[in-house]
Amino acid sequence: MQAPTLEELVPDGHDLASNPYPVYAALRANGPVHRVLVPGSGESWLVVSHDAARAALTDPRLRNDIRHSSSWSGDGGHAVGRNMLQADPPQHTRLRRLVAAHFTTGSVTALRPAIEAIALELLDALPQRGTADLVARYALPLPVAVICGLLGVPAADRGVFHAWSDELVMPTSPETAAAAGAALTGYLADLIARGREERGSGLLDDLVAAADLTREELLGMVFLILVAGHETTVALISGTVHALLAHPDQLALLRAEPDLTAPAVEESLRYNSPVHATAFRFAAEPLDIGGTRIEAGDSVQVSLAAASRDPLRFPDPDRFDIQRPTRAHLGFGHGPHHCLGAPLARVEAAVALRLLLRHRSAIGFASDPAELTWRSGTLLRGLAELPLRFG
Repeated sequence: MQAPTLEELVPDGHDLASNPYPVYAALRANGPVHRVLVPGSGESWLVVSHDAARAALTDPRLRNDIRHSSSWSGDGGHAVGRNMLQADPPQHTRLRRLVAAHFTTGSVTALRPAIEAIALELLDALPQRGTADLVARYALPLPVAVICGLLGVPAADRGVFHAWSDELVMPTSPETAAAAGAALTGYLADLIARGREERGSGLLDDLVAAADLTREELLGMVFLILVAGHETTVALISGTVHALLAHPDQLALLRAEPDLTAPAVEESLRYNSPVHATAFRFAAEPLDIGGTRIEAGDSVQVSLAAASRDPLRFPDPDRFDIQRPTRAHLGFGHGPHHCLGAPLARVEAAVALRLLLRHRSAIGFASDPAELTWRSGTLLRGLAELPLRFG
């Protein structure tokens, strides 16, 4: 019998994208691992408990290379190059080492003044009184400007670049995803070619100079940094503001104690994980996860969102509490594939939140929050827009 999709497990009248957590809670109550059907990808095992998720994320028998899948026949036609999410050690270790120095806490701290300057410029363009979409006017352009600046994407190209990226991570159709992949591949190839001609001392220059990178790996690395370097942060910034507005007591607490900004970001990562689930992993040999037998070649997906609301790890997990000890939340994953850009995302979100609250004394929802659209794909989840009222 075919496994159900998550949509088929949703109670009547409930929208999975807006609030998937009751579905995860129901699954978790019946065990840590479940067989589900992922539209467009086939059946997979979904890990929903915290302990089983941490174990799966560090199990070397689960590989990211799709060639370990029993159903593998190709990459699906939309891949841009070959990146770290598709690789296992030692290839993954080699690729990660090439860029790790650019995303250390020290390197990211040095970027803080530039991030603050971008945020202040965007805030200057927001109305003091009236309404505006926080996603389009603030949460999106901030991380796009930062990551595109790191890789030398011209300001005039950032809008079309984001449109391609958006289509690839949350496709509207296979045809549009394929077109976006082809367009982005061509653009990145041109960007890399310009980087070879105009040598400097930035991140792209280090990648271009790397002697052991194949053309596919170079394309994949630039693609992953550009896409992963902003898509998740957009959702993190807007999702944190949404959670604060939906919990006025927490917003008041943060305004009174700005030093809680970093903990507020961590709680947001736990409460509404922008990276909703990991990329598929594939069993290189039979194994056991949470008491469930996984056969060689089976695909496994870890729900970071479900694991971060496991009541066995986080008491009263559906409560948004910026003073909660959030150690061991899985918002950035865990193990060898723990998000390389986590330090940058944390700083961008903290800067965006602190400056927004400092420069706008009154903010609120400009429309019914129940009617907001949440965009959800296989990996990511976030607000399509967040209309706010200022003043």
